[in-house]
Order: sequence, then C-alpha cells, then structure tokens
Amino acid sequence: MNQQEVKLSSILLGWGVGLYLLSYFLQSLLSQDENSWFVSLLLNVSGYATILLPGYLCLRYVRDSGYLDRGTGRLASVMRLLYQGRQDTIEAEELISQDNKVSRTALQDAAQLALCGVGLQVSYLTWGLLQEKIMTREYVDSAGQTDKFSDAQFLVFVNRILAFAVALLAMMLRAQPRHKAPLYKYSYCSLSNIMSSWCQYEALKYVSFPTQVLAKASKIIPVMLMGKVVSRKTYEFYEYIVAVLISLGMVAFLFGKGESSRSDSVTTASGVLILIGYMAFDSFTSNWQGQLFSEYKVSKFQMMAGVNLFSCLLTSVSLLQQGVFLTSLVFMSQFPAFVSDCVILSLCSAVGQIFIYHTISTFGPVVFTIIMTIRQVFAVVLSCVFYGHAVSATSLIGIFIIFFALFLKIYCAYKIKQRRKAGAGGVKSGSSGGAGVIKA
Repeated sequence: MNQQEVKLSSILLGWGVGLYLLSYFLQSLLSQDENSWFVSLLLNVSGYATILLPGYLCLRYVRDSGYLDRGTGRLASVMRLLYQGRQDTIEAEELISQDNKVSRTALQDAAQLALCGVGLQVSYLTWGLLQEKIMTREYVDSAGQTDKFSDAQFLVFVNRILAFAVALLAMMLRAQPRHKAPLYKYSYCSLSNIMSSWCQYEALKYVSFPTQVLAKASKIIPVMLMGKVVSRKTYEFYEYIVAVLISLGMVAFLFGKGESSRSDSVTTASGVLILIGYMAFDSFTSNWQGQLFSEYKVSKFQMMAGVNLFSCLLTSVSLLQQGVFLTSLVFMSQFPAFVSDCVILSLCSAVGQIFIYHTISTFGPVVFTIIMTIRQVFAVVLSCVFYGHAVSATSLIGIFIIFFALFLKIYCAYKIKQRRKAGAGGVKSGSSGGAGVIKA
C-alpha cells in the first residue's frame, strides 16, 4: 500500500469513524419524542453525513492528487468506478436499444396501455392505503396490546432495499447497456429521494392523506415560481390559469376541512413545512435523474439499482446510529400484521417504479401523467372511504377544481405540442418544395 492509498484509507476510516461517534453522542444528548420531527430530521442528516462527507473528501483528494490517472491495484479500480466511471463508447447501448425496439400492432399497444394503467393504479393505490395505515393507525398484538409505529426512516429503508433487489433481479434477467456513470453521481438524487420519502411519511403525522395528495398535486405552483425567479423562465398563458385554479382549489379544500364538524386530522405548521420539503426534494430528484439519463444513457434498472444502493447505505448507517433497527425489529416481532404491511408496501413501491419507467418509455410522459392524475383522484376517494376522513361540500368543490385544473394542463400541453409538430412539418415540406423549384 503506497502513500496515497494510506491517505485515502485514513480519510475514509478516520472521518467515517469520527462522524459516526459524533452522531451517536449527538443522538444520546438530544431528547427525542414522538412529535419532535425536527430532532429526528437532524439525527437522520448527521447519520448521512457519516457516509457523504468522507466520500466528498475522497473525491477532492483523488482529483487534486491525480490518483485516478496514476493509481494501480484494486483500490484504484474501486476509486475509478466510484468517481470516474467508464469511458466507453455507446455502441453496445445502441445495439441493445435497437434490439428492444419491436413493431407492435394497435391491439398490442392497447393491451400494453391497459396493463400499464392497471399496474400503476393497483401498485400506488395499495401503496397509498398502506402508507396511511402504517403511519396513522395502531396495531394490535395477540395479547390485545396496541401501539403505533412512528419511525419513517425505517420504512424508507425497507422500501429501498426491496427496490434494490428487484432492480438487480431485472438486470440479471435482461441485457443492459455497459454502465458508464460514476457511482457517486447517484448519491445526490439518492439523498434527495430519501429525504422526500421521509417527508412524505412524516407528514402523515400532521396532515391527513387527502391533504397530502392534493398538496403533491399542487407542485406546479412552487415549480413555476422557482423557474420564474431563478431561471427567468417564461410560461404559457394556460399554465398561469392552471396555477390559479389549483391555488383556489387548495384554499377551498382546506377551508372546507375547517368547516367540517368531524376534524380527524389537524393541518399544522409542521405539516406544511414538511410538505414543502417533500416538494423541494422530489423536484430535485427528478431533475437530477433526468440529467443522468441524458448524459450517461443509463437504463431504468441501472438507475433504480444505483439510487437504491446509496439509499440502503445511508439509511442503514443512520438507523444503526439511532438504535432504531433494534426497536423496529422488536415492533415487527410483536405485531406480525406490521411485517406483512411493510412487505406489501415495499413491493408495491418497487413494482410501481418499473411501471413508471415502462409507461414513460413506451407511451410518453403525457399518458403517464394522465394515469397518475386519475390515480390521485382514486387515492383521495379510497382514503376517505377506508379511513373515514370527513369531507365537506366546500372540500369536494376544491378537489374538483384541482383535478379539473390538472386535466386542463394535460390537455392544453398536448394540443400545443401537436400544433408545434404540425407547424414544423409544414415548414419542412415547404422548404423541400422550394428547393425542388430552385433545382429545376
């Protein structure tokens, strides 16, 4: 082992062990109760820093020292895989993508669309019902004792480890393009994905599930505001109309909840902050994944495996530091129904991810958005039916306004896209005709 490898090992082990112990002592100093979501968030982030900060310091060192170019041996190979990736051509990927492109009849297209629609609806409607049940309902053991599960991060870990296993199985069964992306690139969207999932589960302690679904449907508002301020982006007129309608719908829905005589869940300031965090992290995740898809041409299963690999690593370290693994396993042994709910929840999440990727790649984002918007309608209805959420007439009007606005957005975006395609086709045919006249 040369001097550079000794320094790399000392960075990884020294900083890693030091931060682990610091996070452990921080956890013992801070008192954590069921409602201290901010303390829980702080402890989670300190656990993630145990992995991310030494990894960042190693990245700086190998780049500044030139170790990636001069290093030899197994450690150098691991560092190149982690921080440099493979510098190969895309011929193998193009061959695989060409092999996967097969012509289908209209009947086959209809059958695939029906399969995607049913798969997405069943996966995510079941996932939504179980998500609400796990985070808001009490479990009963064989002795009649009741308790409620409260750690959102453990659910994120279970979801990610099953999704990672499904992605690996799919990669073994189906040919994949040669992977070229540096592995550390997945850590960014993995962290944001963990945080968005944690916010999603944690928010259910402070807001009802219908409120959460409608808040997620309203992501267009902060996205447009951020695009206007940061990127100086311009929007179509209909997009402003949609944003105003969604805002009015949310106001009507929340006002109607206040009118309801059966208030089953109070929307608190904490719930609003957590939902804002969810929308911010979720927006970053999709944008970063889109960049990886376009820059490195990774497949959908490679993306699933890479993101969930880091997610499992980050959440497992944080759970070990906080001692939540042991308490969660004890809870699982006491309440067998919780185990089955966790497994089904995670399988629905993993299978749903596959249906998402397949639907977008086969039918495009517009069809996918329509299916998922319909799913949100069903999710609100099923939550109200299964868990007895009180919905007043004003809330129903708000729900109708929000989903009308979403369908209006889909329709207008589709019509504008078709009009632009027709315009581009007319220009091409006109220019080709003109060229013929000149040539003659």
